[in-house]
Amino acid sequence: MGLTVAVTGPTGEIGISAVTALEADPGVDRVLGMARREFDPAAHGWTKTEYRQGDILDTDAVQALVSEADVVVHLAFLVLGSRKEGQRVNLQGTRNVFEATVAAQRPTRIVYTSSVAAYGYYADNPVPLTEDTPVRGSSEHYYSEQKAEVEAAVADIVDGTDLAVYILRPCIVAGPKATALADVMPWNWFPGVVRKAAGAVPGLKMPIPDPGTPVQLVHHDDVAAAIALCATTDAPPGAYNIAGTGTVSISDVASALGGRPVKVPSATVTVAAEVIKRLPRVPSDAEWIHIGKTSVVMDISKATDQLGWTPKYSSTETLEALAAGVGK
Repeated sequence: MGLTVAVTGPTGEIGISAVTALEADPGVDRVLGMARREFDPAAHGWTKTEYRQGDILDTDAVQALVSEADVVVHLAFLVLGSRKEGQRVNLQGTRNVFEATVAAQRPTRIVYTSSVAAYGYYADNPVPLTEDTPVRGSSEHYYSEQKAEVEAAVADIVDGTDLAVYILRPCIVAGPKATALADVMPWNWFPGVVRKAAGAVPGLKMPIPDPGTPVQLVHHDDVAAAIALCATTDAPPGAYNIAGTGTVSISDVASALGGRPVKVPSATVTVAAEVIKRLPRVPSDAEWIHIGKTSVVMDISKATDQLGWTPKYSSTETLEALAAGVGK
């Protein structure tokens, strides 16, 4: 008898690819996908997947979902949004999922997608980052801070239990089904009428500063493959860094997504980040500037050696796939 896998966030940027990978795994018999809005599994070509209506903030819905599962995959997470809403959904929602999974007793393992952002943007972090690097987040970037808070909460919840916990820490996830990197480009901070007017001027492109910080990208299908391995194989539980091979520059990202790269001293981004941090009202998307302050390049050898995972896409190929997907 194969596994029943419950997935929160099955239609998100990683979710669609993750469910597709689980569907293709012969060790999986059923996939239970919980989302707030109804989706049609057949529309994605899924034959093992069943829709469950629910919200991770609804404890009854979460408990009903995980009670049927052998493995739980938690992907529901707010990436772009307000700090307040992120705190509610990301921290409380994840607590609900882990607490229900522990209480249900049937699930033997849980897979959770954290982020490289959980390490924080600190000049004294090692390069490259390994899974032994302390997870301490950065308070100036709500997403980084919350990813670290969630990992600490998870450790407390599962302490003393037999639940096997797999935590994936991907770098920036991109591709035609994961467009968050394109969505946080600074021209998207302006009202639509301003963007439309700017787009009507031939050759006009917003300058994007490049302080020389290397960037890793990972394709959503590669993250999905890692999730499936965590859910179905006998790989040891624990944290795994997930990234595509090689790096790209911020200039590469700007050029691919429609901006005009401008080389600047590394200190420029640090100063700009400090200014943004002190503004009374900061758009949440603007907080992503902090990723340019210091290198967050990760070592993925643990994932390749212990999880048996190898990315199919390099960082460059992932960027190309993203640009093609958003029509740039």
